[in-house]
Amino acid sequence: MIARSEGKKLIALAEKFPVVCVTGPRQSGKTTLVKSLFPNHEYVNLENPEEREFARTDPKGFLARVRGAVILDEAQRVPDLFSWLQVDVDASPEPGRFILTGSQQFLMMRSVTQSLAGRVAVLSLFPFTFSELVGRPPFDLTHYDEVDDNSLVPGSRDLNEVLYQGMYPPIHDRGIDVVDWMANYLRTYVERDVRELVNIGDLETFGRFVRLCAGRSGQLLDLSGLGAEAGVSHTTARRWISVLVASGLVLLLAPHHANFNKRLTKTPKLYFIDTGLLCHLLRVRGREDLAEHPFRGAVFETFVVSELHKTFAHAGVEPPLFFWRDLSGHEVDILIDLGSKIVPVEVKSGATLASDALRGLHWWTKLAGERSGRGVLVYGGEESFQREGLLVRPWHRCS
Repeated sequence: MIARSEGKKLIALAEKFPVVCVTGPRQSGKTTLVKSLFPNHEYVNLENPEEREFARTDPKGFLARVRGAVILDEAQRVPDLFSWLQVDVDASPEPGRFILTGSQQFLMMRSVTQSLAGRVAVLSLFPFTFSELVGRPPFDLTHYDEVDDNSLVPGSRDLNEVLYQGMYPPIHDRGIDVVDWMANYLRTYVERDVRELVNIGDLETFGRFVRLCAGRSGQLLDLSGLGAEAGVSHTTARRWISVLVASGLVLLLAPHHANFNKRLTKTPKLYFIDTGLLCHLLRVRGREDLAEHPFRGAVFETFVVSELHKTFAHAGVEPPLFFWRDLSGHEVDILIDLGSKIVPVEVKSGATLASDALRGLHWWTKLAGERSGRGVLVYGGEESFQREGLLVRPWHRCS
């Protein structure tokens, strides 16, 4: 089993809160993680029809049957159970009694906030980070603009292979063929989860919408254009994007609102969480195909944004990630807002750097002044170095 960086945080929260909830996309490793960390907890899977029916029709009796601590897997399947959990926890508030998991974040969080506010800690688990995959300690992103000696160690994987495979645990734990797994994952997601989250009658149109989103990963979210191309209204496109975000398939990177006397864009950028799924939707046929693919730059940028997002989330921190773009054409791919400073990050997929690669970082750090940390450029090469007062990070140390 590949160790997850979220483990320590999860254990620490279970020592303080009577209920800990782990959410995230399907097949991100939630069940494997909680069962490994809490081996003495009873395990109940509410995907099991018999257990689900028992919990739904007799929640009080269901909880009475559970003695001691318990893992309730896919707890969002029985929303009415959460009110009874509140009663049980208020009567016996021992830390770590209930460990909940849920793949449908919207349904899970709605139940949690309605019934367990103040009694529950919530963590999000996404597919592996690259650091987890290679067995390296998680990166302390509060020092992202500082020299990292470990980045001098060459990468141990081929970049195109990493981008093509993605980070879903079954592909790496069980060695499942990428094409077969992604096709079945997407089919299961569309045919099951989407129908439960929102009433979508035309699944074929929704599937086309998801593929159109893949072609826009790394771009500003144009709901009108996206809806028109998919053949749905602006309102429907907005609702469907919310479904993808709630399912943990995509994330929206908001623009940073620090106004340095410039007019700024207010539209978020769209990114997929996993580059393997993104490549599948783009119909990339293999790592060799990806090497010359016109979307390779967007796939690489998606990888860097996703890695940063997952690393913060697995540490139990709301990812403080933004982008910056003014209406004059100046932009920075990522801003890490650490409060005391804002670290600008540019992303270049090439293994070598052009002479103007650092121009955007220099422009922003000069504009931001004392608020800016040192600029960082993440690129598709293997070496770490400093250039013109900025830090250049290789792709395998981007998070």
